[in-house]
Amino acid sequence: MTGTETRYLRFVALGDSHTEGVGDGDDVTGLRGWADRLAEHLARHSPQLRYANLAVRGRLAGQVHAEQLPAALALRPDFATVVAGVNDMLRPRFDPDEVAAHLEAMFAALTGQGARVATLTIPDIARVTPLARPLRPRLEALNHRVRAAAHRHGVVVADVTLYPVATDPRLWSQDRLHSSPLGHQRIAAALAHSLNLPDTDDSWTHPLPILPAGRARFLRAASAEVRWVAGFLGPWIGRRARGRSSGDGRVAKRPDLLSVGSSGQHSGRAFQRGQEPSVDWQTPRSIEFRLSEHE
Repeated sequence: MTGTETRYLRFVALGDSHTEGVGDGDDVTGLRGWADRLAEHLARHSPQLRYANLAVRGRLAGQVHAEQLPAALALRPDFATVVAGVNDMLRPRFDPDEVAAHLEAMFAALTGQGARVATLTIPDIARVTPLARPLRPRLEALNHRVRAAAHRHGVVVADVTLYPVATDPRLWSQDRLHSSPLGHQRIAAALAHSLNLPDTDDSWTHPLPILPAGRARFLRAASAEVRWVAGFLGPWIGRRARGRSSGDGRVAKRPDLLSVGSSGQHSGRAFQRGQEPSVDWQTPRSIEFRLSEHE
């Protein structure tokens, strides 16, 4: 599929840690993430593209609305992405109507200014983290509202939750709440395909090679579950109890519109069409869990 020749000049990404790029790089080497990868794809066809990423980890949808939308509007993007709501879903008090209202307000403001807007649905993380099963009704409620709000404002939806590969553990980082480099690559490809950009196809929906079953794999998974509870869930609950967030003191990594590859952009190489980050299919990193920087 060749896609259309729509060219964008100003791309602004709004959101939380997922858009910031957590799980794809680190704070020492720099975060990449699906938004940076999508900007690279756009820039291959629109060399004059400038890109800003206003996302900050730990932000709730209301905070993205209040803190990032005014700055985004001031940058006058012709293309924007809005992805938020996961942090809200993890809070004890969750109102899907309230979260969706914040998202819809951002959709309306950005499209009203003339920008094309894209968003994502949230995959069923209960398939990656069994302890997250109680969150499934919240996730389904939010996804339903996001689709409806997007439809009302002509927002493009990359409905990744429809495809089983979205919950393959190899697409998720060690904390099971952020995408791995491969996961970020697939998200960028999903958005590019949903936008009907040139040089895109549905290969992002294709399953990964099947892992061999066996008792050893089962025991590793069970051990990983214990380590995840101790290494991520416990510390996360502790931060919540202290009223802290991983986003405290953080600012956007790329608050200004800059050419892709200039100061503020990650230093990692771009993957060309058909290429994906190298992955050990037999021993995915996602079964070796450690402490996360998540909200």
